[in-house]
Amino acid sequence: AYTVPYMLCTTGIIYNTTMVENAPTKWADLWDEQYAGNILMFNNSRDAYAIAAFKNGTSINPETPEEVDEVVETLKAQKPLVQAYVMDEVFDKMEGGEAAMAPYYAGDAITMIDENPDLAFVHPEEGVNFFIDNMCVPANAKHKEAAEMFINYLCEPDVGLANADFIGYSTPITAVW
Repeated sequence: AYTVPYMLCTTGIIYNTTMVENAPTKWADLWDEQYAGNILMFNNSRDAYAIAAFKNGTSINPETPEEVDEVVETLKAQKPLVQAYVMDEVFDKMEGGEAAMAPYYAGDAITMIDENPDLAFVHPEEGVNFFIDNMCVPANAKHKEAAEMFINYLCEPDVGLANADFIGYSTPITAVW
C-alpha cells in the first residue's frame, strides 16, 4: 500500500580463491581462525546479526532478549579475527586482494568478480538474508507527482531491465523477466 518494490537480492560470502583453499560453505567460515586478519564483516547491524544467527542455528527474528544476547556474543567472539568492519569498502578490499572473505550482497559480488576473476561467491547452506529494496514517497513530499512519475519510470520494463543488468540485482518487475 505504501511502497513499490524495486530490486531484490540475497547475502552470501564473497571469497578470494587464491587465499581460501576450500570454498566456504557455512557462515561459520567467517569465524575460521586460519583466516584471522583476512576476514571482513558487515558494518551493518541487521545483516551482521542475521549472519551470526544463521551460524548459531537460531532465528534471525529473535523473540527474547536472551536470543539477542546469544547472537551478540557470537559477533563479539568473531571480533579478534576481523580485519575491518566494512560496507562499500568491501569493493576495494576484495577486488584488491586485501582480504580472504567477506559477507556481501550477491548483486555486488557480480561486480567485484568482474573486476577480479580470482573472486567467487557462495550462498551458505544455513540460509541467507533475502531482501527487497523499495521506493516510496514521503507523506510530506513537496513534489509528490514528480516522485510518482519517477517511480513509474523506474518500473518501465526497459528501464527496469537496464537497471537490473547494471546493478546485478534481480527485479520484482515481472515484465522484465
